[in-house]
Amino acid sequence: MFDLFALLSAPWNMPTTAGHFGELIFRLLIDIAVIFILIRYAYQKNQDSPSYVFTFALFNVLIFFVVYLLSNASMSIGFAFGLFAVFAILRYRTKTIPIKEMTYLFLFITLGLANALRTSQIGIAELLLVNFVILIGTLLAERLWASRAHSQVRVRYDRVDNIKPEQREALIADLKERTGLNIHSISISRIDLKRGTARIRIKYHENGQ
Repeated sequence: MFDLFALLSAPWNMPTTAGHFGELIFRLLIDIAVIFILIRYAYQKNQDSPSYVFTFALFNVLIFFVVYLLSNASMSIGFAFGLFAVFAILRYRTKTIPIKEMTYLFLFITLGLANALRTSQIGIAELLLVNFVILIGTLLAERLWASRAHSQVRVRYDRVDNIKPEQREALIADLKERTGLNIHSISISRIDLKRGTARIRIKYHENGQ
């Protein structure tokens, strides 16, 4: 009788060139499918201007190919963790980004490493399980965070002089005075210099919380 579980649990065993190419395509399709779902239905869903999508996708694909092409049985684990540490250092050498975006960046790095790492102990079932758990866990966490998030509203602001970084406090004060909302954070999603306006997303506490 055909044992599907045994097939899924078996380690990769593709010694031929065609076999290695098939494994590469299979792993790449899994990786792309997972990051597409995460970007489309988790990250972008609660962002006005998801400017980091290009970075997330490119980091993931580049790491996937680098790890897959350079890893082997003797150096794969150490190489993967070393590469992960190198990219982690970038956090302190580049422009500061919000903690949520930083979390997504590490998530996509992890997916690239996990899907590309080739060891004889990891079968198809383990690979699919890791991707499934990360995917479902992230979607649930994003939904939970969104359900508990503060109320928000988008406005078109007509005083572009206040959108400068050094005028942030003045911008928030002006928005509080105009809207009467207890604003705790804002994000500028679009600037129209021709019309002299900016589109701003306001997050605020309800009932004076």
